[in-house]
Amino acid sequence: MLTRTLLAALAGLALALAFEPVAAAFLIPVAVAGFVLTTRGLRARSGWVPGLAFGVVFLFTHLWWLRAVGTDAWLALTAAESLFFALLGSVTAVLQQRRWWPLWVSAAWVAVEVWRSGWPFGGLPWGRLAYGVADTPVAEALPYAGMSGVSLLLALTGALLAWLATARDRRQWFAAGGALAAVLAIGALPALAPYQPDSEGEVTVAAVQGDVPGNGDDILADHRQVTANHIEATVDLAERVGVPGGGETADAGRTDLPRPDFVLWPENSTAVDPFRDTATNSGIESAVTAIGVPVLVGAIVDAGEDHVLNQGIVWDPVTGAGDRYTKRHPVAFGEYIPFRSLFEGSIGRLDQIPRDMLSGTREEPLQVAGVPVANAICFDIAYDDGIHDQVSRGAELLTVQTSNATFIHTDQIDQQFAITRLRALETGRWVVVAATNGVSGVISPDGEVVSSAAPRTREVLLERVPLVDAVTPAVRLGPWTGRACVVLTAVGLLMGLVPYRRSRRQQGAGEDAAPGRSPALTVPATETSE
Repeated sequence: MLTRTLLAALAGLALALAFEPVAAAFLIPVAVAGFVLTTRGLRARSGWVPGLAFGVVFLFTHLWWLRAVGTDAWLALTAAESLFFALLGSVTAVLQQRRWWPLWVSAAWVAVEVWRSGWPFGGLPWGRLAYGVADTPVAEALPYAGMSGVSLLLALTGALLAWLATARDRRQWFAAGGALAAVLAIGALPALAPYQPDSEGEVTVAAVQGDVPGNGDDILADHRQVTANHIEATVDLAERVGVPGGGETADAGRTDLPRPDFVLWPENSTAVDPFRDTATNSGIESAVTAIGVPVLVGAIVDAGEDHVLNQGIVWDPVTGAGDRYTKRHPVAFGEYIPFRSLFEGSIGRLDQIPRDMLSGTREEPLQVAGVPVANAICFDIAYDDGIHDQVSRGAELLTVQTSNATFIHTDQIDQQFAITRLRALETGRWVVVAATNGVSGVISPDGEVVSSAAPRTREVLLERVPLVDAVTPAVRLGPWTGRACVVLTAVGLLMGLVPYRRSRRQQGAGEDAAPGRSPALTVPATETSE
Protein backbone atom coordinates (compact mmCIF):
# COMPACT_ATOMS: atom_id res chain seq x y z
CA MET A 1 0.00 0.00 0.00
CA LEU A 2 2.89 2.38 0.66
CA THR A 3 4.09 2.01 -2.93
CA ARG A 4 0.61 2.66 -4.27
CA THR A 5 0.25 5.74 -2.08
CA LEU A 6 3.57 7.19 -3.22
CA LEU A 7 2.73 6.57 -6.88
CA ALA A 8 -0.70 8.17 -6.37
CA ALA A 9 0.99 11.22 -4.88
CA LEU A 10 3.26 11.47 -7.94
CA ALA A 11 0.21 11.21 -10.20
CA GLY A 12 -1.43 14.04 -8.24
CA LEU A 13 1.66 16.19 -8.72
CA ALA A 14 1.61 15.42 -12.44
CA LEU A 15 -1.99 16.62 -12.68
CA ALA A 16 -1.12 19.85 -10.85
CA LEU A 17 1.65 20.48 -13.40
CA ALA A 18 -0.89 20.17 -16.20
CA PHE A 19 -2.42 23.51 -15.18
CA GLU A 20 -0.98 27.02 -15.02
CA PRO A 21 1.73 28.08 -14.41
CA VAL A 22 3.42 25.00 -15.96
CA ALA A 23 0.49 24.14 -18.26
CA ALA A 24 1.84 20.73 -19.35
CA ALA A 25 -1.57 19.55 -20.57
CA PHE A 26 -0.25 16.23 -21.93
CA LEU A 27 0.10 15.10 -18.31
CA ILE A 28 -3.68 15.06 -17.75
CA PRO A 29 -4.40 11.54 -19.14
CA VAL A 30 -1.11 10.29 -17.68
CA ALA A 31 -2.14 11.51 -14.22
CA VAL A 32 -5.61 9.95 -14.55
CA ALA A 33 -4.03 6.65 -15.62
CA GLY A 34 -1.76 6.79 -12.57
CA PHE A 35 -4.75 7.36 -10.31
CA VAL A 36 -6.60 4.40 -11.83
CA LEU A 37 -3.62 2.06 -11.62
CA THR A 38 -2.97 2.85 -7.95
CA THR A 39 -6.57 2.01 -7.03
CA ARG A 40 -6.80 -1.07 -9.25
CA GLY A 41 -7.23 -4.37 -7.43
CA LEU A 42 -8.23 -2.74 -4.13
CA ARG A 43 -11.49 -3.01 -2.25
CA ALA A 44 -13.56 0.08 -1.51
CA ARG A 45 -12.41 0.04 2.10
CA SER A 46 -8.79 0.61 1.05
CA GLY A 47 -9.16 2.41 -2.31
CA TRP A 48 -9.58 5.72 -0.51
CA VAL A 49 -5.94 5.70 0.69
CA PRO A 50 -4.21 6.26 -2.69
CA GLY A 51 -7.18 8.43 -3.70
CA LEU A 52 -6.57 10.72 -0.75
CA ALA A 53 -2.82 10.87 -1.44
CA PHE A 54 -3.56 11.87 -5.04
CA GLY A 55 -6.03 14.55 -3.97
CA VAL A 56 -3.82 16.02 -1.26
CA VAL A 57 -0.80 16.48 -3.52
CA PHE A 58 -2.85 17.66 -6.50
CA LEU A 59 -4.96 20.23 -4.68
CA PHE A 60 -2.38 21.47 -2.20
CA THR A 61 -0.16 22.23 -5.21
CA HIS A 62 -2.81 23.46 -7.62
CA LEU A 63 -4.44 25.72 -5.01
CA TRP A 64 -1.14 27.01 -3.57
CA TRP A 65 -2.39 30.55 -4.26
CA LEU A 66 -5.02 30.21 -1.52
CA ARG A 67 -2.26 31.00 0.97
CA ALA A 68 -2.88 34.64 0.01
CA VAL A 69 -6.14 34.39 1.97
CA GLY A 70 -4.40 32.63 4.87
CA THR A 71 -2.32 29.50 5.34
CA ASP A 72 -4.92 28.02 7.66
CA ALA A 73 -7.70 28.67 5.13
CA TRP A 74 -5.56 27.05 2.40
CA LEU A 75 -4.96 23.98 4.56
CA ALA A 76 -8.60 23.64 5.61
CA LEU A 77 -10.14 24.09 2.16
CA THR A 78 -7.71 21.88 0.26
CA ALA A 79 -7.95 19.17 2.89
CA ALA A 80 -11.73 19.19 2.59
CA GLU A 81 -11.58 19.10 -1.22
CA SER A 82 -9.10 16.21 -1.11
CA LEU A 83 -11.77 14.04 0.50
CA PHE A 84 -13.58 13.95 -2.83
CA PHE A 85 -10.60 12.18 -4.37
CA ALA A 86 -10.51 9.78 -1.44
CA LEU A 87 -14.12 8.89 -2.22
CA LEU A 88 -13.28 8.65 -5.93
CA GLY A 89 -10.51 6.19 -5.05
CA SER A 90 -12.97 3.84 -3.37
CA VAL A 91 -15.52 4.25 -6.16
CA THR A 92 -12.89 3.60 -8.82
CA ALA A 93 -11.73 0.47 -7.05
CA VAL A 94 -15.28 -0.90 -7.13
CA LEU A 95 -16.03 0.12 -10.71
CA GLN A 96 -12.89 -1.55 -12.05
CA GLN A 97 -14.57 -4.86 -11.26
CA ARG A 98 -17.25 -4.13 -13.86
CA ARG A 99 -17.12 -5.02 -17.53
CA TRP A 100 -15.74 -2.20 -19.70
CA TRP A 101 -14.58 -0.49 -16.56
CA PRO A 102 -12.81 2.45 -18.35
CA LEU A 103 -16.25 3.80 -19.24
CA TRP A 104 -17.53 3.49 -15.69
CA VAL A 105 -14.38 5.00 -14.18
CA SER A 106 -14.33 8.01 -16.52
CA ALA A 107 -18.01 8.68 -15.77
CA ALA A 108 -17.23 8.53 -12.05
CA TRP A 109 -14.42 11.05 -12.46
CA VAL A 110 -16.79 13.56 -14.08
CA ALA A 111 -19.51 12.79 -11.53
CA VAL A 112 -17.15 13.73 -8.70
CA GLU A 113 -16.14 16.88 -10.60
CA VAL A 114 -19.79 17.85 -10.84
CA TRP A 115 -20.36 17.10 -7.16
CA ARG A 116 -17.42 19.05 -5.79
CA SER A 117 -18.12 21.94 -8.19
CA GLY A 118 -21.43 22.56 -6.47
CA TRP A 119 -21.13 21.28 -2.89
CA PRO A 120 -20.52 22.15 -0.09
CA PHE A 121 -20.91 25.92 0.27
CA GLY A 122 -21.38 26.33 -3.47
CA GLY A 123 -18.46 24.07 -4.37
CA LEU A 124 -15.08 24.77 -5.93
CA PRO A 125 -14.69 23.89 -9.65
CA TRP A 126 -10.95 24.61 -9.74
CA GLY A 127 -9.04 21.59 -11.04
CA ARG A 128 -11.62 20.24 -13.50
CA LEU A 129 -9.72 18.35 -16.19
CA ALA A 130 -11.17 20.52 -18.94
CA TYR A 131 -9.63 23.63 -17.38
CA GLY A 132 -6.15 22.45 -18.38
CA VAL A 133 -6.59 22.21 -22.17
CA ALA A 134 -5.95 25.80 -23.27
CA ASP A 135 -3.74 25.97 -26.36
CA THR A 136 -4.24 22.26 -27.14
CA PRO A 137 -6.20 20.58 -29.97
CA VAL A 138 -8.56 19.16 -27.33
CA ALA A 139 -9.83 22.67 -26.63
CA GLU A 140 -11.55 22.66 -30.03
CA ALA A 141 -14.03 20.12 -28.63
CA LEU A 142 -15.37 22.60 -26.07
CA PRO A 143 -18.04 24.23 -28.30
CA TYR A 144 -19.38 20.76 -29.08
CA ALA A 145 -19.00 18.87 -25.79
CA GLY A 146 -18.68 21.52 -23.09
CA MET A 147 -16.52 21.36 -19.98
CA SER A 148 -17.97 18.11 -18.63
CA GLY A 149 -17.74 16.48 -22.05
CA VAL A 150 -14.07 17.38 -22.45
CA SER A 151 -13.34 16.19 -18.90
CA LEU A 152 -15.05 12.91 -19.78
CA LEU A 153 -12.92 12.57 -22.91
CA LEU A 154 -9.71 13.19 -20.94
CA ALA A 155 -10.71 10.84 -18.12
CA LEU A 156 -11.60 8.11 -20.61
CA THR A 157 -8.24 8.56 -22.35
CA GLY A 158 -6.47 8.13 -19.03
CA ALA A 159 -8.55 5.08 -18.09
CA LEU A 160 -7.80 3.46 -21.44
CA LEU A 161 -4.10 4.12 -20.92
CA ALA A 162 -4.41 2.25 -17.62
CA TRP A 163 -6.18 -0.64 -19.38
CA LEU A 164 -3.42 -0.72 -21.99
CA ALA A 165 -0.80 -0.83 -19.24
CA THR A 166 -2.51 -3.81 -17.58
CA ALA A 167 -3.24 -5.81 -20.74
CA ARG A 168 -1.97 -9.36 -20.25
CA ASP A 169 -2.10 -10.78 -23.72
CA ARG A 170 -2.10 -9.66 -27.34
CA ARG A 171 -5.87 -9.75 -27.66
CA GLN A 172 -6.37 -7.43 -24.73
CA TRP A 173 -3.58 -5.18 -25.91
CA PHE A 174 -5.19 -4.77 -29.32
CA ALA A 175 -8.62 -4.19 -27.75
CA ALA A 176 -7.28 -1.52 -25.41
CA GLY A 177 -5.14 0.05 -28.10
CA GLY A 178 -8.03 0.10 -30.55
CA ALA A 179 -10.36 1.72 -28.02
CA LEU A 180 -7.73 4.31 -27.16
CA ALA A 181 -7.12 5.10 -30.83
CA ALA A 182 -10.86 5.52 -31.39
CA VAL A 183 -11.19 7.94 -28.48
CA LEU A 184 -8.19 9.95 -29.67
CA ALA A 185 -9.68 10.10 -33.16
CA ILE A 186 -12.99 11.36 -31.77
CA GLY A 187 -11.16 13.98 -29.76
CA ALA A 188 -9.25 15.13 -32.84
CA LEU A 189 -12.33 15.58 -35.03
CA PRO A 190 -13.26 19.06 -33.73
CA ALA A 191 -9.74 20.29 -34.51
CA LEU A 192 -10.35 19.29 -38.14
CA ALA A 193 -13.65 21.18 -38.23
CA PRO A 194 -13.36 24.02 -35.67
CA TYR A 195 -16.53 25.71 -34.54
CA GLN A 196 -16.71 29.06 -36.33
CA PRO A 197 -19.69 31.21 -35.31
CA ASP A 198 -21.02 33.90 -37.63
CA SER A 199 -21.10 37.45 -36.30
CA GLU A 200 -24.27 39.51 -36.10
CA GLY A 201 -22.88 43.04 -35.92
CA GLU A 202 -20.11 44.61 -33.88
CA VAL A 203 -19.67 46.71 -30.77
CA THR A 204 -16.73 48.74 -29.47
CA VAL A 205 -15.91 48.05 -25.82
CA ALA A 206 -13.42 49.74 -23.52
CA ALA A 207 -12.13 47.62 -20.62
CA VAL A 208 -10.61 49.73 -17.84
CA GLN A 209 -7.88 48.34 -15.58
CA GLY A 210 -7.37 51.12 -13.05
CA ASP A 211 -4.72 49.38 -10.89
CA VAL A 212 -4.47 49.06 -7.10
CA PRO A 213 -2.15 51.30 -5.05
CA GLY A 214 0.80 50.09 -3.01
CA ASN A 215 1.74 46.43 -3.16
CA GLY A 216 -1.36 45.75 -5.24
CA ASP A 217 -2.72 42.90 -3.14
CA ASP A 218 -5.02 44.76 -0.74
CA ILE A 219 -7.84 46.51 -2.55
CA LEU A 220 -9.48 47.65 0.68
CA ALA A 221 -6.39 49.41 2.02
CA ASP A 222 -7.05 52.41 -0.26
CA HIS A 223 -10.31 51.55 -1.99
CA ARG A 224 -11.18 55.16 -2.72
CA GLN A 225 -8.02 55.54 -4.76
CA VAL A 226 -8.98 52.39 -6.69
CA THR A 227 -12.28 54.05 -7.59
CA ALA A 228 -10.51 57.30 -8.44
CA ASN A 229 -8.14 55.40 -10.75
CA HIS A 230 -11.03 54.01 -12.77
CA ILE A 231 -12.76 57.37 -12.91
CA GLU A 232 -9.59 59.12 -14.09
CA ALA A 233 -8.85 56.42 -16.69
CA THR A 234 -12.39 56.75 -18.08
CA VAL A 235 -12.25 60.55 -18.23
CA ASP A 236 -8.87 60.33 -19.92
CA LEU A 237 -10.33 57.89 -22.46
CA ALA A 238 -13.12 60.39 -23.18
CA GLU A 239 -10.52 63.02 -24.02
CA ARG A 240 -8.53 60.62 -26.19
CA VAL A 241 -11.54 59.62 -28.29
CA GLY A 242 -12.73 63.21 -28.63
CA VAL A 243 -15.43 63.51 -25.98
CA PRO A 244 -13.94 66.18 -23.68
CA GLY A 245 -17.26 67.40 -22.34
CA GLY A 246 -19.52 64.43 -22.79
CA GLY A 247 -21.58 62.97 -25.59
CA GLU A 248 -23.18 66.25 -26.71
CA THR A 249 -19.85 68.01 -27.25
CA ALA A 250 -18.01 65.24 -29.06
CA ASP A 251 -15.21 66.27 -31.35
CA ALA A 252 -14.68 63.11 -33.38
CA GLY A 253 -12.07 64.72 -35.61
CA ARG A 254 -9.67 65.09 -32.73
CA THR A 255 -8.44 61.50 -32.88
CA ASP A 256 -8.75 58.36 -34.97
CA LEU A 257 -9.60 56.21 -31.95
CA PRO A 258 -13.16 54.84 -32.09
CA ARG A 259 -15.63 55.90 -29.43
CA PRO A 260 -16.70 52.97 -27.28
CA ASP A 261 -20.32 51.85 -27.24
CA PHE A 262 -19.90 51.03 -23.57
CA VAL A 263 -17.18 50.87 -20.92
CA LEU A 264 -16.42 47.91 -18.63
CA TRP A 265 -15.10 48.49 -15.13
CA PRO A 266 -13.90 45.58 -12.96
CA GLU A 267 -15.35 44.01 -9.85
CA ASN A 268 -14.72 46.16 -6.77
CA SER A 269 -14.12 49.29 -8.83
CA THR A 270 -15.99 50.69 -5.84
CA ALA A 271 -15.88 48.83 -2.54
CA VAL A 272 -18.59 51.01 -0.97
CA ASP A 273 -22.23 51.36 -1.92
CA PRO A 274 -22.36 53.99 -4.69
CA PHE A 275 -25.99 54.73 -3.82
CA ARG A 276 -25.16 55.66 -0.23
CA ASP A 277 -21.69 57.15 -0.57
CA THR A 278 -22.07 60.64 -2.05
CA ALA A 279 -18.46 61.05 -3.17
CA THR A 280 -18.43 57.69 -4.98
CA ASN A 281 -21.75 58.40 -6.66
CA SER A 282 -20.55 61.79 -7.83
CA GLY A 283 -17.31 60.34 -9.17
CA ILE A 284 -19.07 57.63 -11.17
CA GLU A 285 -21.54 60.19 -12.57
CA SER A 286 -18.64 62.40 -13.69
CA ALA A 287 -16.93 59.52 -15.50
CA VAL A 288 -20.13 58.35 -17.18
CA THR A 289 -21.00 61.90 -18.25
CA ALA A 290 -17.51 62.44 -19.62
CA ILE A 291 -17.49 59.32 -21.80
CA GLY A 292 -21.15 59.76 -22.77
CA VAL A 293 -21.93 56.02 -22.99
CA PRO A 294 -23.03 53.38 -20.45
CA VAL A 295 -20.44 52.11 -17.98
CA LEU A 296 -20.81 48.65 -16.44
CA VAL A 297 -19.65 49.45 -12.90
CA GLY A 298 -18.46 46.78 -10.46
CA ALA A 299 -19.79 47.73 -7.03
CA ILE A 300 -20.37 46.39 -3.54
CA VAL A 301 -23.96 47.30 -2.64
CA ASP A 302 -25.49 47.17 0.82
CA ALA A 303 -28.28 44.65 1.43
CA GLY A 304 -29.20 45.44 5.02
CA GLU A 305 -26.97 45.57 8.05
CA ASP A 306 -25.59 42.03 7.75
CA HIS A 307 -25.35 41.42 4.00
CA VAL A 308 -23.93 42.89 0.79
CA LEU A 309 -24.30 42.27 -2.94
CA ASN A 310 -21.48 42.10 -5.47
CA GLN A 311 -22.98 43.69 -8.56
CA GLY A 312 -22.33 44.79 -12.10
CA ILE A 313 -24.46 47.92 -12.59
CA VAL A 314 -25.27 49.42 -15.99
CA TRP A 315 -24.77 53.14 -15.39
CA ASP A 316 -26.27 55.18 -18.22
CA PRO A 317 -25.24 58.83 -18.89
CA VAL A 318 -28.91 59.84 -19.21
CA THR A 319 -30.95 57.54 -16.98
CA GLY A 320 -28.31 56.70 -14.37
CA ALA A 321 -27.99 53.32 -12.65
CA GLY A 322 -30.21 50.65 -14.14
CA ASP A 323 -29.90 46.99 -15.06
CA ARG A 324 -27.82 44.87 -12.66
CA TYR A 325 -26.17 41.48 -12.44
CA THR A 326 -25.42 40.07 -8.98
CA LYS A 327 -22.57 37.61 -8.49
CA ARG A 328 -24.04 34.11 -8.40
CA HIS A 329 -21.19 32.31 -6.67
CA PRO A 330 -19.69 34.22 -3.72
CA VAL A 331 -16.63 32.52 -2.32
CA ALA A 332 -17.10 30.70 0.98
CA PHE A 333 -14.74 32.04 3.67
CA GLY A 334 -13.68 34.77 1.23
CA GLU A 335 -16.93 36.70 0.67
CA TYR A 336 -19.21 35.05 3.19
CA ILE A 337 -18.65 32.85 6.24
CA PRO A 338 -20.69 29.66 6.65
CA PHE A 339 -21.36 28.97 10.31
CA ARG A 340 -20.05 32.43 11.10
CA SER A 341 -20.26 32.03 14.87
CA LEU A 342 -17.97 29.01 14.68
CA PHE A 343 -15.32 30.29 12.25
CA GLU A 344 -15.20 34.07 12.47
CA GLY A 345 -11.88 35.38 13.71
CA SER A 346 -10.24 31.96 13.73
CA ILE A 347 -9.05 31.47 10.14
CA GLY A 348 -6.81 33.82 8.18
CA ARG A 349 -8.50 37.13 7.40
CA LEU A 350 -12.09 36.08 8.08
CA ASP A 351 -12.39 38.81 10.68
CA GLN A 352 -12.17 41.26 7.76
CA ILE A 353 -15.51 39.99 6.39
CA PRO A 354 -18.01 41.70 8.71
CA ARG A 355 -20.99 41.05 6.40
CA ASP A 356 -21.94 38.04 4.30
CA MET A 357 -22.36 38.36 0.54
CA LEU A 358 -25.65 37.11 -0.89
CA SER A 359 -25.89 35.07 -4.11
CA GLY A 360 -27.55 36.37 -7.27
CA THR A 361 -30.04 34.39 -9.31
CA ARG A 362 -30.21 36.32 -12.59
CA GLU A 363 -30.58 34.18 -15.73
CA GLU A 364 -31.28 36.87 -18.35
CA PRO A 365 -28.45 38.81 -20.01
CA LEU A 366 -27.89 42.47 -19.20
CA GLN A 367 -28.89 45.10 -21.74
CA VAL A 368 -25.87 47.37 -22.22
CA ALA A 369 -26.03 50.00 -24.98
CA GLY A 370 -28.65 47.87 -26.71
CA VAL A 371 -26.47 44.74 -26.60
CA PRO A 372 -27.52 41.61 -24.65
CA VAL A 373 -24.47 40.84 -22.51
CA ALA A 374 -23.75 37.77 -20.37
CA ASN A 375 -21.87 38.97 -17.31
CA ALA A 376 -19.72 36.99 -14.87
CA ILE A 377 -18.07 38.33 -11.74
CA CYS A 378 -14.70 36.81 -10.81
CA PHE A 379 -15.10 33.14 -9.77
CA ASP A 380 -18.44 32.98 -11.62
CA ILE A 381 -16.37 32.25 -14.73
CA ALA A 382 -15.49 28.80 -13.33
CA TYR A 383 -19.15 27.78 -12.98
CA ASP A 384 -21.29 26.63 -15.89
CA ASP A 385 -24.76 27.65 -14.77
CA GLY A 386 -24.83 31.45 -14.89
CA ILE A 387 -22.97 31.72 -18.18
CA HIS A 388 -25.03 29.02 -19.88
CA ASP A 389 -28.27 30.59 -18.63
CA GLN A 390 -27.45 34.00 -20.07
CA VAL A 391 -26.01 32.76 -23.37
CA SER A 392 -28.93 30.42 -24.00
CA ARG A 393 -31.27 33.37 -23.42
CA GLY A 394 -29.74 35.54 -26.11
CA ALA A 395 -26.47 37.03 -24.83
CA GLU A 396 -24.25 38.01 -27.77
CA LEU A 397 -21.14 38.97 -25.78
CA LEU A 398 -19.54 37.80 -22.54
CA THR A 399 -18.02 40.24 -20.06
CA VAL A 400 -16.03 39.35 -16.96
CA GLN A 401 -15.57 41.75 -14.06
CA THR A 402 -12.90 40.55 -11.67
CA SER A 403 -10.80 41.75 -8.79
CA ASN A 404 -7.90 39.37 -8.34
CA ALA A 405 -5.89 41.84 -6.30
CA THR A 406 -5.69 39.45 -3.35
CA PHE A 407 -4.01 36.90 -5.63
CA ILE A 408 -2.03 39.29 -7.83
CA HIS A 409 1.32 37.84 -6.73
CA THR A 410 0.18 34.24 -7.29
CA ASP A 411 -0.62 31.94 -10.21
CA GLN A 412 -4.36 32.23 -9.57
CA ILE A 413 -4.70 35.07 -12.05
CA ASP A 414 -3.20 32.91 -14.81
CA GLN A 415 -5.41 29.94 -13.94
CA GLN A 416 -8.55 32.08 -13.99
CA PHE A 417 -7.60 33.74 -17.29
CA ALA A 418 -7.04 30.31 -18.84
CA ILE A 419 -10.55 29.27 -17.74
CA THR A 420 -11.89 32.49 -19.25
CA ARG A 421 -10.25 31.70 -22.59
CA LEU A 422 -11.87 28.25 -22.53
CA ARG A 423 -15.27 29.85 -21.84
CA ALA A 424 -14.86 31.86 -25.03
CA LEU A 425 -14.42 28.60 -26.93
CA GLU A 426 -17.25 26.81 -25.15
CA THR A 427 -19.80 29.60 -25.67
CA GLY A 428 -18.60 30.75 -29.11
CA ARG A 429 -18.58 34.32 -27.77
CA TRP A 430 -16.09 37.16 -27.68
CA VAL A 431 -15.08 37.82 -24.08
CA VAL A 432 -14.01 41.14 -22.58
CA VAL A 433 -12.30 40.99 -19.18
CA ALA A 434 -11.76 43.96 -16.87
CA ALA A 435 -9.64 43.34 -13.77
CA THR A 436 -8.59 45.85 -11.12
CA ASN A 437 -4.91 45.11 -11.70
CA GLY A 438 -4.70 41.91 -13.78
CA VAL A 439 -5.40 40.05 -15.96
CA SER A 440 -7.56 42.20 -18.28
CA GLY A 441 -8.00 41.19 -21.91
CA VAL A 442 -10.13 40.67 -24.99
CA ILE A 443 -10.55 37.09 -26.20
CA SER A 444 -11.96 35.79 -29.48
CA PRO A 445 -14.26 32.73 -29.76
CA ASP A 446 -11.28 30.55 -30.72
CA GLY A 447 -9.60 31.34 -27.38
CA GLU A 448 -7.03 33.72 -28.85
CA VAL A 449 -6.07 36.71 -26.70
CA VAL A 450 -6.54 39.68 -29.02
CA SER A 451 -5.27 42.22 -26.52
CA SER A 452 -4.33 42.29 -22.85
CA ALA A 453 -3.09 44.63 -20.16
CA ALA A 454 -0.01 43.82 -18.14
CA PRO A 455 -0.69 43.10 -14.46
CA ARG A 456 -0.24 45.96 -11.99
CA THR A 457 -0.61 48.69 -14.60
CA ARG A 458 -3.27 51.26 -15.42
CA GLU A 459 -4.48 50.67 -18.94
CA VAL A 460 -7.59 50.86 -21.09
CA LEU A 461 -8.21 48.25 -23.77
CA LEU A 462 -10.32 49.58 -26.64
CA GLU A 463 -11.48 46.91 -29.07
CA ARG A 464 -14.21 46.46 -31.66
CA VAL A 465 -15.63 42.98 -31.15
CA PRO A 466 -18.19 41.02 -33.18
CA LEU A 467 -21.48 39.94 -31.65
CA VAL A 468 -22.64 36.32 -31.92
CA ASP A 469 -26.15 35.01 -31.37
CA ALA A 470 -25.73 31.34 -32.33
CA VAL A 471 -25.84 28.93 -29.38
CA THR A 472 -23.15 26.25 -29.32
CA PRO A 473 -24.04 22.55 -28.86
CA ALA A 474 -22.15 22.71 -25.56
CA VAL A 475 -24.45 25.39 -24.16
CA ARG A 476 -27.50 23.52 -25.43
CA LEU A 477 -26.27 20.38 -23.64
CA GLY A 478 -25.83 22.39 -20.47
CA PRO A 479 -25.58 20.21 -17.35
CA TRP A 480 -26.88 17.01 -18.95
CA THR A 481 -23.47 15.45 -19.62
CA GLY A 482 -22.54 15.80 -15.97
CA ARG A 483 -25.92 14.53 -14.83
CA ALA A 484 -25.63 11.50 -17.10
CA CYS A 485 -22.24 10.71 -15.56
CA VAL A 486 -23.73 10.91 -12.07
CA VAL A 487 -26.48 8.46 -13.06
CA LEU A 488 -24.03 6.08 -14.76
CA THR A 489 -21.81 6.08 -11.69
CA ALA A 490 -24.75 5.26 -9.44
CA VAL A 491 -25.82 2.46 -11.78
CA GLY A 492 -22.30 1.06 -11.88
CA LEU A 493 -22.11 0.98 -8.10
CA LEU A 494 -25.57 -0.56 -7.72
CA MET A 495 -24.65 -3.31 -10.16
CA GLY A 496 -22.15 -4.53 -7.60
CA LEU A 497 -24.99 -5.18 -5.21
CA VAL A 498 -26.94 -7.36 -7.65
CA PRO A 499 -25.89 -11.02 -7.66
CA TYR A 500 -25.52 -12.64 -11.04
CA ARG A 501 -23.81 -15.56 -12.73
CA ARG A 502 -22.06 -15.95 -16.02
CA SER A 503 -21.59 -19.11 -18.01
CA ARG A 504 -18.08 -20.37 -18.71
CA ARG A 505 -18.74 -19.85 -22.40
CA GLN A 506 -19.53 -16.16 -21.88
CA GLN A 507 -16.47 -15.67 -19.74
CA GLY A 508 -14.14 -17.37 -22.17
CA ALA A 509 -15.51 -16.20 -25.51
CA GLY A 510 -17.40 -12.95 -25.03
CA GLU A 511 -15.37 -11.17 -22.40
CA ASP A 512 -11.79 -12.19 -23.09
CA ALA A 513 -11.02 -8.92 -24.87
CA ALA A 514 -13.13 -6.66 -22.63
CA PRO A 515 -11.72 -4.88 -19.60
CA GLY A 516 -13.14 -5.77 -16.22
CA ARG A 517 -14.53 -9.17 -15.27
CA SER A 518 -12.78 -11.44 -17.75
CA PRO A 519 -10.46 -14.11 -16.29
CA ALA A 520 -7.42 -12.41 -17.79
CA LEU A 521 -8.25 -9.17 -15.99
CA THR A 522 -9.59 -10.50 -12.70
CA VAL A 523 -7.40 -9.32 -9.84
CA PRO A 524 -6.00 -12.15 -7.70
CA ALA A 525 -7.54 -12.54 -4.27
CA THR A 526 -4.25 -11.78 -2.58
CA GLU A 527 -4.23 -8.34 -4.18
CA THR A 528 -7.82 -7.46 -3.39
CA SER A 529 -7.34 -8.27 0.25
CA GLU A 530 -5.42 -5.06 0.96
